[in-house]
Amino acid sequence: MKDILTEEKDYYYNENGLMVLTEAYHKERGYCCGNGCLHCPFNFEAVPEPRKSFLQIELYKANNSNPNS
Repeated sequence: MKDILTEEKDYYYNENGLMVLTEAYHKERGYCCGNGCLHCPFNFEAVPEPRKSFLQIELYKANNSNPNS
């Protein structure tokens, strides 16, 4: 993967002054880095416990929340 990122080509966006890497970027990289990235497509496989379980629960809640409740 390239060392220099560009927003249009390398799949990231800025949020509150932070660079957020997208799922497409992670898939191109090909592995979980273990940092607990917001858009990790690898189910946080390299993140150590207990943070891994916490992130999986939070992701589950976010994906199954009902906005009408």
